[in-house]
Amino acid sequence: MTESGKATGAIEAVAEAAAASGRWQRAGIVGAAIGVVAAGAAAGVALERATVGRGMRKRARLALDLAGPYGSLRGMPGRAVAEDGTELYYEVEEADPAVVDAAVPPRRWQFFRRGGQAPPLTVVFSHGYCLNQDSWHFQRAALRGAIRAVYWDQRSHGRSGRGNDQADGGPATIDQLGRDLKAVLDAAAPEGPLVLVGHSMGGMTVMAFADQFPEVVAERVAGFAFVGTSSGKLASVTLGLPAAGARALRALAPGVLRILGTQVDLVERGRRATADLFAGIIKRYSFGSDVDPGVARFAERMIESTPIDVVAEFYPAFTEHEKSEALDVLDGLPGLVLAGDKDLLTPSEHSRSIAERLPDTELVVVPGAGHLVMLEHPELVSTHLAALLAEAADASRAPVPQALRELAVPPPAGPGRADRVASGGA
Repeated sequence: MTESGKATGAIEAVAEAAAASGRWQRAGIVGAAIGVVAAGAAAGVALERATVGRGMRKRARLALDLAGPYGSLRGMPGRAVAEDGTELYYEVEEADPAVVDAAVPPRRWQFFRRGGQAPPLTVVFSHGYCLNQDSWHFQRAALRGAIRAVYWDQRSHGRSGRGNDQADGGPATIDQLGRDLKAVLDAAAPEGPLVLVGHSMGGMTVMAFADQFPEVVAERVAGFAFVGTSSGKLASVTLGLPAAGARALRALAPGVLRILGTQVDLVERGRRATADLFAGIIKRYSFGSDVDPGVARFAERMIESTPIDVVAEFYPAFTEHEKSEALDVLDGLPGLVLAGDKDLLTPSEHSRSIAERLPDTELVVVPGAGHLVMLEHPELVSTHLAALLAEAADASRAPVPQALRELAVPPPAGPGRADRVASGGA
């Protein structure tokens, strides 16, 4: 059977299951919309299938899983407890004392360590939907030892516990994720200046945190970075589909996902049976250019590890997400807004809208990059983050190691160079 035939068969099976439930008789419409995506992915897989046998492809995936270093970095583990009792897993990496400037900076912050020394700047990374903290692998490797950093898994993702509210049938909301971030900060970074970094859903988490805890932002936040995210109006995103298909997908996808969330075993078997096809779909929506096969497989592995019921729970939260006014809480702080111009999930126009709301923010649009820009162009993203961290540390009078300043030096101009745009620029 051809790849497009398998895609069609999988979609028809979903539609039949939905119809059998008696809850979504028109699931075939959303199936047709998804079919557009599947057909495109199938076309991308066809050449590989024609030249590489299935067994060899499976062995290659296993080899990449075993040999790939991506996602292997670990820090000091800890757990915070959310308001509903959900355990939130985080890891802390301390700055190496040997590389941190030993000079005591002038006091500006109201939080101090014993002995009168100001606490260090802490950067906190929040990951995106269907990912985990390992999605920051390259930035973690670049910043390791140069600055104190906290990486955490959002509820129901990675090593964090299944959301208790969601297990009891409650909805997942971006506001709840903002409160989860507050719990992580209280546990992992209770004092000192902060830089909050968020990718996709993680950026929305930061916005929700700012909206609900403006006093904490005013007292402690020294900077922020939004990577491939949006402050709202996600219901209008077409995902690269024709207009009619996009409308059908938006209307029916939440219901179909709810149905699939009740058929976890069936759906997970389907994922495994069509691994090549869904690898093509993941690649289409993750990257705008060719990437190292190990990196592509790393992204697949993170997304595959997110159970379908978790995927279903979080999906509706994005259409309800509207936090443009919350951005005002961050106005005046050092900020970075970075996006790929081939991002189909949170198009770069959404990043431009954020930057227009925050006139002191640097907007960086990366040509040819997709949604997982931090994996696709890691050196560029790490350089811009290091520059932001150095600026935020200087503004908060926190120690800035020379290693961080050196990392902040932009790479030479060349292919894939980012389009650096002043906030509000065209």
